[in-house]
Amino acid sequence: MQEKYIDETKQGEAFAIAEKDGNSKKLFLESYGCQMNFSDSEIVASILNEQGYNTTLKVEEADLILLNTCSIREKAEQTVRMRLAQFKNLKKERPNMTVGVLGCMAERLKTKFLEEEQLVDLVVGPDAYRDLPNLLKETEDGRDAINVILSKEETYADINPVRLGGNGVTAFVTITRGCDNMCTFCVVPFTRGRERSRDPHSIIEECKSLWETGYKEITLLGQNVDSYLWYGGGPKKDFAKASEMQKLTAVNFAQLLDMVAVAVPQMRIRFSTSNPHEMTEEVFKVIAKHDNVCKYVHLPVQSGSDRILQLMNRQHTRQEYLDLIKRGKEIVPDISFSQDMIIGFCTETEEDHQLTMSLMREVEYDYGYMFSYSERPGTPAHKKMEDDIPADVKQRRLAEIIALQGELSRKRMEGYVGRVHEVLIEGISKKNKNQWKGRNSQNAVCVFDMQEGQKMGDIVNVFVFDNTQGTLLGETVKN
Repeated sequence: MQEKYIDETKQGEAFAIAEKDGNSKKLFLESYGCQMNFSDSEIVASILNEQGYNTTLKVEEADLILLNTCSIREKAEQTVRMRLAQFKNLKKERPNMTVGVLGCMAERLKTKFLEEEQLVDLVVGPDAYRDLPNLLKETEDGRDAINVILSKEETYADINPVRLGGNGVTAFVTITRGCDNMCTFCVVPFTRGRERSRDPHSIIEECKSLWETGYKEITLLGQNVDSYLWYGGGPKKDFAKASEMQKLTAVNFAQLLDMVAVAVPQMRIRFSTSNPHEMTEEVFKVIAKHDNVCKYVHLPVQSGSDRILQLMNRQHTRQEYLDLIKRGKEIVPDISFSQDMIIGFCTETEEDHQLTMSLMREVEYDYGYMFSYSERPGTPAHKKMEDDIPADVKQRRLAEIIALQGELSRKRMEGYVGRVHEVLIEGISKKNKNQWKGRNSQNAVCVFDMQEGQKMGDIVNVFVFDNTQGTLLGETVKN
């Protein structure tokens, strides 16, 4: 479980897949940031696999190094720059090696990256991965290569992503790209472009394929899954111009979730991330309708103060958010919620801070992702507002929010004690090699002793007899 803020200085994760016969070049691909980036890395690996590259975990043997970057906060960008610095000696030893930067940081900095980081040969934005083969030819000819053009159409729907690393049990399926929300603190609309949805039939086919190859759980992924809208292609903002037939046959997120649940009835289904002003009762009703749709929603709020929400351009009020939570709990009694919270946004007062804490107590989140505000160049907040909350005040308020979430998490975990839960075995416990770890429908992590005959991917009934702040302790219920 996650009760504390994410360590944004953490080095990225590199993964490798089985080698393809005939491929002679080596790709070292490291991913940073959100789940969308890790999903995009699978698309990149698939494209380059067809271009003669096998993935490797040994950076020193790579012909091509790619960092798929995050730009959501300054610390995340600093981490990437420090990582690039580590490659300088390697580049001197192997001058023919190509170093590239992908993703949001590439999109934000564009040609600046080539100027500032002298060892970078390749800069590619999130919508230009299909152009990688052409861009690599340019670098082979001794030229720097860049493509950061954002698309209104690209969804990579026809590319079957390879599955990098992972446990062979859970997988991400991207359903939307980009974001139209324009929250004032967020760089995503500028790095990932306008929102567009993927053809539902390609989504269903990918889900079926994952089930057939042994996966047991999927997460439908998007910057804002609730705004999913397929009407034949194109950005969501152009839906008003669609024909009457397109409007009549359009598929929204609730309908897509229902279609996927029916198409793979034994597959566990999750989704992330939701946006409060787009979330509908229909989605909760689909969760209630299908046993294989998990009873968990990640529903970022960012602040409990209406004044701050308005400054953030969140497009919902505190009361609207609480009403949505209440309705969700009425429709799905066992549902759990988690949050994103930004602490110390421009002009935040002590009263605003206390409103955030009171909202947390009212909702009783299972867990959350909490950050102090980090000004991002190019965003409306950066252009029009002053980052005026002192660092020590931000730090103190963040510590209070984290401590409160810790109390709420423990309380929520206690509520799962004394009950039997269906838990999907996802791996071996980090603390005890004789125990499994997995999650229940509400996304709570559970550890329990291994029993003979159990294996990864099994869904087992576990009686929970105790808990810590973020983990359930259980034992298998014998049939």
